[in-house]
Amino acid sequence: MAKVLIIDDDPTICSMLSTLVRRRGYQAICTETLQEGVQRVVSEEFDLVFLDVRLPDGNGIDGVSFIQSAPYRPEIIIMTGHGDPEGAELAIRSGVWDYIQKPSSIKQMMLPMVSALEYRQKKLLNPAAVSLKREGIVGSSKILNAALDQLAKAAGSGAGVLITGETGTGKELFAHAVHRNSPRAEQNFVVLDCAALPETLVESILFGHERGAFTGADRARDGLVKQADRGTLFLDEIAEMPATTQKSFLRVLETHRFRPIGSKTEVHSDFRLVTSTNRDLDQMVRKGLFRSDLLFRIRTFSIELPPLREREEDIKELAAYHLNRICNGYGAEPKGFSSDFFDVLLSYDWPGNIREMVHALEIAFAEARFEPVLFPRHLPMELRVKLAKNSIGNIQPAKRSAISESVLPTLQQVRESAVAESEQQYLQDLLAYTRGRIREACSISGLGRSRLYDLLKKYRLPGQRGEGFFPTGTP
Repeated sequence: MAKVLIIDDDPTICSMLSTLVRRRGYQAICTETLQEGVQRVVSEEFDLVFLDVRLPDGNGIDGVSFIQSAPYRPEIIIMTGHGDPEGAELAIRSGVWDYIQKPSSIKQMMLPMVSALEYRQKKLLNPAAVSLKREGIVGSSKILNAALDQLAKAAGSGAGVLITGETGTGKELFAHAVHRNSPRAEQNFVVLDCAALPETLVESILFGHERGAFTGADRARDGLVKQADRGTLFLDEIAEMPATTQKSFLRVLETHRFRPIGSKTEVHSDFRLVTSTNRDLDQMVRKGLFRSDLLFRIRTFSIELPPLREREEDIKELAAYHLNRICNGYGAEPKGFSSDFFDVLLSYDWPGNIREMVHALEIAFAEARFEPVLFPRHLPMELRVKLAKNSIGNIQPAKRSAISESVLPTLQQVRESAVAESEQQYLQDLLAYTRGRIREACSISGLGRSRLYDLLKKYRLPGQRGEGFFPTGTP
């Protein structure tokens, strides 16, 4: 018999819902406060929780994560007597089953419950699912597990998946995992970085071209859409796709047919689309920068990746995994960590997320050379400088205690770091202002071409020689 918990301080609602639940043959239990409800969910096995938003001791939505982390992981239906579109969005994105407004008809109250319990029963009757293939996705925090749950649901479908998150959070790793755990795993996984493409070449790269279609087209080429036939097409940074291409690509998503440039014949491709972005596509839609109908098509499933600063419990495991991978890559003996090395990793907020951590570990590995243990002094100077600056005047003892003397840099290092930070920001602004036109950038900055290329390479900015960020022949 399914067991249902009702968390609501309104006696009328509790009584009505309890009666309806019991008439369906299920067991019903009521609590009036969020604290009592969460305690019962942790200690007892429930299949479903009706959760009110406004409770005497807090907001019900704040309790969602605690209920979801309970051993039996019941489904959740949020109830509210005050319509709130933003609250509804937050609840659904948190992974609840449904969001309903009080008072509702009996049908509106019972339908989501029946649906949720039916889903749960089928899930329990099915044989144990094969473990997710999650190569490179490291950690076991609640917030990461929530993203993995979404990945598992998306992988079994052929519908579009949108992966969102800050730069460096692992969006491409998740895209690979969607493919590897899907029925298309044995077919091609084709990647296109929309941010690194010249606008004039996007459609040729996506849809291909016939021989002679334009100057330089000495032979026919399949586009990436065709290469992804029966496999997965991953469009990284989909927000950067030009508006004209958005329109033509929308039609391809609807029909799975397209015409290569210069061809009179349409071609069919059975591909599954996965996209990613670090931008707010809903906001871009409101500003007219992204098509709403395209967003609807690509976001059947949505996976939001958390920043590393919200995954503190994963940092040690991530660091150990990536350091071991780095050591293996160089054929070196495994290295250990000092305790204060981990203190520093936990103290830093990692604005560049996992990508920045991996880069820091690579530098630490190189600095340590033949030393068997990593210490804070092996970490990048820029990182140590930021921590030292943040520790000055910091009134939180816990944060201050993590900054040991071995982290504090010399005055010369602080000066060098400040200059480097200023140079990098200037170059980023310069590239944005000139739209990557090297000749114009040299003219404005007063730098020679060779010096500008050297600086771009130093700070790993797009536009360095041979990187291919700008169209061929950029002056």
